Amino acid sequence: MTERVRIEGPLVTLRPLRREELEPVLGSLLPWVTDGARERDVRENLLERILASGTLTERELLLGIEAGGRLVGDVQARPDQGPKGVFELGVTVFEESDRGKGYGTAAISMVTSHAFDVLGAHRVQLTTAVANSPMRAIVERLGFVLEGVLRGFWPAADGPHDYAMYALTRGDYQAATGRGRRGRRRRGGRARRRSGVLGLGSMLLAFALTTGYG
Repeated sequence: MTERVRIEGPLVTLRPLRREELEPVLGSLLPWVTDGARERDVRENLLERILASGTLTERELLLGIEAGGRLVGDVQARPDQGPKGVFELGVTVFEESDRGKGYGTAAISMVTSHAFDVLGAHRVQLTTAVANSPMRAIVERLGFVLEGVLRGFWPAADGPHDYAMYALTRGDYQAATGRGRRGRRRRGGRARRRSGVLGLGSMLLAFALTTGYG
């Protein structure tokens, strides 16, 4: 049996979801279902995903975000959204009271590190609503580069919303963290300062990934 992924950091732990955690995950997912699928079908599909969580399937690597012994959210790295080696990230912190505490930032840092160091990613990307200022601030602090706006991208009751596309390439990641192809740090052990596309964001990403987040 394939060993399931568990990534421990100083703030959160990313670990496989459990069957009994179906309801909170379902509650966070239903508002995003835009194709008219029945709740029963969504529930059955989600249970399959939960039972496979912690392993990289053709669809995703799905992990729960645990903080203080509680499940506070989930994070996904999805390889089915683009060419081989491209992973699309998704993250949700379930409760408003748990937002703004760094849980989502830590989860994104950790799963990004795992994608590059373990899964062989050459690009990690993430989209979010142009109006979602908190999420955009998080990914920009972590060094993700804004590549453009997907106009009229996500269906909504008031009409399709524009989404911002952010990404990190393997070259960006290596420059920020000093890590080589297999996740090993380059000689000297420190992330190099670098001007250009990543700027301060790369230093913050390097800090997160080299002090226990990754």
